[in-house]
Amino acid sequence: MSYTVAIIGRPNVGKSTLFNRLLEERKAITDDFSGVTRDRQYGISEWNGKTFNVIDTGGFVMHTDDVFEKAIRHQVRLAIAEADLMIFMVDVTTGITDLDESLAQELRKAKKPVLVAVNKVDNTERSYAANEFYGLGFENLFCLSSMSGSGTGEILDFIVEQIPEDIDNAEDIYKDLPKITIVGQPNAGKSTLLNALIGEERNIVTEIAGTTRDSIHTHYNLYGKEFLLVDTAGIRKKSKVHEDLEFYSVIRAIKAIDESDVCILMIDATVGLELQDLKIFGVINQRKKGIVILVNKWDAIEKDSKTILEFEKRIKEKIAPFTDVPIVFISALEKQRIFQAVDKVLEVFNNKQIKIPTHQLNEIMLAEIEKYGPPAYRGEYIKIKYITQLPAKTPSFAFFCNHPDYVKEAYRNYLENRMRENFSLSGVPVNIFFRKK
Repeated sequence: MSYTVAIIGRPNVGKSTLFNRLLEERKAITDDFSGVTRDRQYGISEWNGKTFNVIDTGGFVMHTDDVFEKAIRHQVRLAIAEADLMIFMVDVTTGITDLDESLAQELRKAKKPVLVAVNKVDNTERSYAANEFYGLGFENLFCLSSMSGSGTGEILDFIVEQIPEDIDNAEDIYKDLPKITIVGQPNAGKSTLLNALIGEERNIVTEIAGTTRDSIHTHYNLYGKEFLLVDTAGIRKKSKVHEDLEFYSVIRAIKAIDESDVCILMIDATVGLELQDLKIFGVINQRKKGIVILVNKWDAIEKDSKTILEFEKRIKEKIAPFTDVPIVFISALEKQRIFQAVDKVLEVFNNKQIKIPTHQLNEIMLAEIEKYGPPAYRGEYIKIKYITQLPAKTPSFAFFCNHPDYVKEAYRNYLENRMRENFSLSGVPVNIFFRKK
């Protein structure tokens, strides 16, 4: 059990800025126009020895048919339902608006504790003006400036006072779980996959590319499997990233890759593996993360008995030389083979944690080296005498020999291929080093 606080308010009142303050990091994207935060963004805050979840929400707008604003309204209502306490954020410079009144009605319906946070109160005159917001009908009112941070401590003091003493207060209950990041081009079906897996509309899903702007973390704990799943903004070609907001979303997606254990690269079967997909694959490989490729929208493809083999062959030709990557053909919309994909992702995670006993490593690999030894260099024969696994997050191996600088890349690739044939390393980049012995 954990305590959850949701930050609610109309567009552009400073919700995401406060969210970043509470988490003491720049996790939510902020900008000077409304509609930046679309999905519910989650984080963990700590204050006076107590921790609680924080949800940032999109700006609440009533009576509009805009596809995003309708979706945001739905997400805000979900956040209210999830939360134990709401921070109702308003702007002292505008006073009470019609939207504030409408949102106050929504919050009263929830019958949960509400804290009114009057933002942009940075002088005495504005602190007097803030009293107007008692007219919204809520008892607990706090003045703050989310930009400078003043007033944040008082809000945090109030929140932790509301947390029951017997609540689970673990610092980070998710820190040891596998972190799985879903990446790919816009509209490849990333959010649809996440929603299909968890069985609820946690993220906004539309047919419009670029709907997910922030990286969204979801705790998955179903059918005996548990991990953190991260849905990211679609990574576009640089030439197509025109607005600053989308640029920061791409950065956020790359950061999510950095923090992950395994990445799911989703590609659109109707389009095939494009150059941008290869660039994303390169980013994942460069950062030494586990990789599983999911070919989505497979239900939309006309196929025969050879279609999968041919499609898989084309993918492996393009991603060479790292071709030992699981490829699963799915339909996120129809929920076809999505749980098979989960099994494969967790298999890759386990492969990434592999620890091979030194005696087994030497017994198998020295025999492979005996079959085909490293070519001589300038008349110098290279003899590999001993192999050991190094302590690292990615499977890394040191091959001790008499002339480590003379070993060619081709032979390095040979050793890696033999390693993959003999040990469970599918989907995992492998580091091989040659050291003097």
